[in-house]
Amino acid sequence: MSNVQITEGSLPFPSSTLPDTHDLYTKTWRPASSTPLRARMILVHGFSDHCNNYEPLVSLLAEQGIAVHGFDQRGWGRSVHTPAEKGRSGPTSQVLEDMTFFAKHVLAENAQGDASVPVFLYGHSMGGAQVLTYAATGPSAVVSQIRGFLVESPFIALNSASRPWRMTVVLGRFAGKIFPNRPMVQKLNAQMVSRDPQVVKEFEADPLNHDTGTLEGLAGMLDRAHNLETGLVILGEGRGEGGLTRLWVSHGTADGICDYAACRKWYEGVRCKDKEMRVYEGAYHVLHKEPGEEKLIFAQDVSKWVLERSGEGGRAKL
Repeated sequence: MSNVQITEGSLPFPSSTLPDTHDLYTKTWRPASSTPLRARMILVHGFSDHCNNYEPLVSLLAEQGIAVHGFDQRGWGRSVHTPAEKGRSGPTSQVLEDMTFFAKHVLAENAQGDASVPVFLYGHSMGGAQVLTYAATGPSAVVSQIRGFLVESPFIALNSASRPWRMTVVLGRFAGKIFPNRPMVQKLNAQMVSRDPQVVKEFEADPLNHDTGTLEGLAGMLDRAHNLETGLVILGEGRGEGGLTRLWVSHGTADGICDYAACRKWYEGVRCKDKEMRVYEGAYHVLHKEPGEEKLIFAQDVSKWVLERSGEGGRAKL
């Protein structure tokens, strides 16, 4: 899109749990110079996913003045340099450390501008659970600088249609304590990703959607969801100025991967000064790739919520 400036790069991410520093792929979608910068958004992708899978959402947001900063997480996408690195995300502590490192990078860039703008944190599916966990347990010095948290189809619990996948992970959790880096393929059902047949075809053909986790990484993902669903990790409490104050949750009622009812129940129990749940009737798991106008409506909803909390009155023209 001509109104968007796109840059790619890599950052050397340090690790406290893995052997060495790891270069992670980064990509940023910025507004054209003629469009005022109104906000920044940090994007955290999901399982068997990567940051280049978020068109047209990211470009549409950039056209509205919202710069989107994405990275392929450790073990995923273009951050995988050898086959042995597939799915090797490390434990939850490493996953959250990576988010902190990248957030600090974006916040530092924001501070160097002529005028800093609000920064938001956005996550989809597995990444949604990461964002919620980060809002509750991340370092207050960083969390306090995040204006709002947005999650799309967050992994609070698996849908019953994906229950065999869950049982495999549960069994693998025990072996994961002994063989943490042992790979395990957990193939997502592409038919549940979107109601758009072309999106399903592209998802199945994308070699970066490798469906491979490690026993340690899969156990950590399951634990993060369990802790949110059961209230072991609670949002909006005990964080002082760094607590959760703005939350936007989105979910499709026909999501066959992450369970809509569990997400709704979890959302209703969240104490937050400013929260909203946007429900998309009949929609599948990847709301930003639903067919026709639906993905544009979704992008407009995201843009409106962010701009309203950026002092921009919700000006969104998609």
